[in-house]
Amino acid sequence: MVGAARRTTRRSAAVTSTHQDGRVDGTPGEMVDALVVGGGPAGLSAALCLARYNRRVLVFDTGHGRSTHHQVNRNYLGFPDGIPTIELRRIAREQVSRYPQVEFHQHAITHLTGDAENGFTAHAQGRSWRGRTVVLATGVLDHFPHFHGWESYVGRSMFWCIACDGYENRGRDILVVGHTDAAAGEAMQLFSLTDRIRLLTNSERDEISPVLRGRLAKAGIEVIHDQLHGAEGADGMFTAVLTKGGRRLELESLFSIQGATPETRALRSLGVELNAAGYVVVDEEQHTSMPGVYAAGDLSSRHSHQVSVAVHEGSQAASSANYFLYPPELKEG
Repeated sequence: MVGAARRTTRRSAAVTSTHQDGRVDGTPGEMVDALVVGGGPAGLSAALCLARYNRRVLVFDTGHGRSTHHQVNRNYLGFPDGIPTIELRRIAREQVSRYPQVEFHQHAITHLTGDAENGFTAHAQGRSWRGRTVVLATGVLDHFPHFHGWESYVGRSMFWCIACDGYENRGRDILVVGHTDAAAGEAMQLFSLTDRIRLLTNSERDEISPVLRGRLAKAGIEVIHDQLHGAEGADGMFTAVLTKGGRRLELESLFSIQGATPETRALRSLGVELNAAGYVVVDEEQHTSMPGVYAAGDLSSRHSHQVSVAVHEGSQAASSANYFLYPPELKEG
């Protein structure tokens, strides 16, 4: 049992209305147990666990995020041949949907207000929903190179994560895109899988340090200070990219190391603590700096951004939220 919760909340006088089968009916102004913002692996894991605690849950899912790309996830246990992340998300949502305590809304939450004492409110497009706790699972926005048709390459031959897709690209001709030491470091890590690597800065700036540049040179990794202009390929598979400087670089795979922006717009109004990179600060039980608010998945940078980690953190956030909702007499100490 999670024992880190510090405060409890009073149940609102607006009692949740349900059908005879227990399903939440979405009555405006009702107070549910949890508002889960985000419908990827972290959010769905949190919703599933909360439902199994018999908590009433609203999930807000706009259908975007990393788990809507085309990649196949091959490092999640239980799928020996891998599973497309889109399919994993579909199956998970179907699993969660079997619980009458959970209701899905396809709304982008613009901001959140409230506190643990009086409850929280999620706002979107002139509508609002109330909950006693909040689980934030909005993920990040990746900064992929943009060129005509770039979206079709994501997850097929354009990747962002060596842990997710490096193994399948061993021995291939890889172009790493990025202008910082993070990109240089990724190129050096990929060197353990293939010796056919080049790095394209894709920026007017080249911020690779002398130390990393020396390591790249020693490994025979060419650094090209130019910007990506277009691509050649079909069905999401690269054959070459074209640079603004006029070069044609043949490749089989591209690893984009241009960073990502945490999707924190909706939660900034709560005043939840963020770290210097903009990620939500959480402890080992997914508590944020605000009582009653939890964060899970890529929005938190405590661990590597993996589906397995997101599912774990979603489950832990749900357990923490559930414990928080117990009356004092059911808590330790």
